[in-house]
This record gives sequence, C-alpha cells and structure tokens, in this order.
Amino acid sequence: MSTTPQCIWPLAATLGEGPIWHPAEQMLYFVDIKQHKLHRCDAQGENRRTWDMPGETGFALPVDGGGFVCGVAGKLLRFDPTSGEFTTVTTFEDDRPGNRLNDGHVAHDGAIWFGSMDNAETAASGALYRYAGGELTRHDDGIIITNGPAFSPDRKTFYHTDTFGKTVHAFDVQADGTLANKRLFATVKEPGWPDGSAVDAAGNVWVAVFRGARVECYSPAGALLRTVAFPVPNVTKIAFGGPDLKTAFATTATKGLTEDERAAAPLAGGVFAFPVDVPGLPQHLIKLG
Repeated sequence: MSTTPQCIWPLAATLGEGPIWHPAEQMLYFVDIKQHKLHRCDAQGENRRTWDMPGETGFALPVDGGGFVCGVAGKLLRFDPTSGEFTTVTTFEDDRPGNRLNDGHVAHDGAIWFGSMDNAETAASGALYRYAGGELTRHDDGIIITNGPAFSPDRKTFYHTDTFGKTVHAFDVQADGTLANKRLFATVKEPGWPDGSAVDAAGNVWVAVFRGARVECYSPAGALLRTVAFPVPNVTKIAFGGPDLKTAFATTATKGLTEDERAAAPLAGGVFAFPVDVPGLPQHLIKLG
C-alpha cells in the first residue's frame, strides 16, 4: 500500500470527525457532526452503515457491554445501534447554550475525556471534561475550540489542543486522574489549525491539520518528525486500526470550502487510509459502572 493517503469512502462529509477503530468488531466508526450522522465501515471502506444522531454529535465512543456514548450539546447519550435507542448519561453546561461538544477520547481506565466549544467559533466558552464513575469534572477552560484529547503510552502525559491558539498542550497525569503542569507541547505553523490527535505505541503524537492538507507527527519531546500530505484541505483526525493497528484512518471535511476549492479537491469529506510503521494504541472501552 502506498504511503500516500488513499480515499476508502468518498462520502463528502460536511464535518467528518471522531474516527475510532472498534476492537471487537474490527470496524471504523466516525461521525459527521453537521449532518447528524454516525457512519461505519471496514478497513477497506466496505460494509458501510449509517445512523441518524439527535443533533450535532462530536464523538461516538464504544462502551464496555455494547453500544456507544455520544457527545451532543450539553449531554452525553448512550446509543444502542441495534435498537436505535438513546438514553441520557448526564447533562451539563446549561449556562453555555451556544456550546456543542467536539472531540473525545476513552482513557485506559474507561473514563471519557472530551471538550466543548463555541459553535459560532468566537467565544472562549469551551472546556475540557472527564466523566468517570458517574461524576463529571472540569479540567481546563476558556478555549474557543477544544480538540485532540489523548494519552501517552505510559499514561503519565495527557495532550489537549487549543485549535485557534494553534497549540497542543501537555499535562502531567496525577495519581488521582487529575491534570497538572500544563505546558506547551507543540505549535502548528501555517497553513492551518491543529485538529484531532492520536498517539502511537512509541509515544509519537499525530495531529490532523484543518485547512492545512496534512497530518503532522511529533516525537514525545515535541519535535516534528514527519508530515503526511493529503489531497484535501480539511483533515480532522486520525485513528489507528486494522488487525495490527498499523493503518491510520483519517476523517476530512468539506466545511468552509468554496466551490472552486471543492472542484479542486473532489475527495474532500472522504475517509482516507495510509500505512504507518509504528502501530497505534488500542481503543479502550468506556466503563459506565
């Protein structure tokens, strides 16, 4: 397989996001936030299925015991894809009506880490949350667009992205699961803004660059190691999958593109795949208790 990203599903998503490789099903799941959809396909882009979501859904993360937890504005919902039923897990941010949820991640202990953002992309009303053991806690605040929650392989470092600040921050993970020592990990240069991220088994941090037509790979020390060019402007996030976790799947978006840009990038909004030498980390399952 060529190292050039290959489009496996040219579905022209408005805002494709949140790809995850389901370990039991060996399937790729991802959302189209603006079209209120959850999509599924296999590693070749086949065996496709789509579900309707109740609003703009930033992520759909797998649950131990089946189904998903989906992040919509002001709430977490459990979704049963067999019955199509949604049940409320928790609600929050009643005081931030302009927000929606964005990127999410499942930690090794089954906790959900996720961020909110201003849907108008102007107010610094976004925050970073952890949901575990039935308790929701806020760990960072004052961000316009939150993105890219992820952990290092040793679980001692947490990464979080301030998209409009063009920065990826690192935190120390405390024994009680809280975060400390927020510091700059990397700054993404022009063109584009850092979007979702994923960490591989060597601790390298892969960052999708929206409006940058690329994915960047940083060492654990924050040095830029590699850039993977894409034939579309808006790359939103990657997930490592396949039987050996050595395929990177990337979601993309048509959001914000002009007619001329759409014509120049006909695969925009598609799902792409490319091989990597170092496998990714396995997808964990949410423990709801």
